[in-house]
Amino acid sequence: MDTKQKKATAYWKENLRYLIFLLSIWFLVSFGAGILFKDALNTIRIGGFGLGFWFAQQGAIYVFVILIFVYVRLMNKLDKKYGYDDHSK
Repeated sequence: MDTKQKKATAYWKENLRYLIFLLSIWFLVSFGAGILFKDALNTIRIGGFGLGFWFAQQGAIYVFVILIFVYVRLMNKLDKKYGYDDHSK
């Protein structure tokens, strides 16, 4: 395997680690907070609604949008790290 292929393989392994980590957070927030832990979270009230209900209705979407921005930032750093950030080629 040449160095270009090794670099590409390392890049994709790190990219997959980021994806798995960020999607795990989203799963915990959407499925965990919105469904599994809903009853426990509903004891905390926000604006008259339980926190579990809030996560099921809005919180998971907010977290997903934040995770998109985090992913973009991580990928920009990863592109620079592996030299894929030069768009002039």
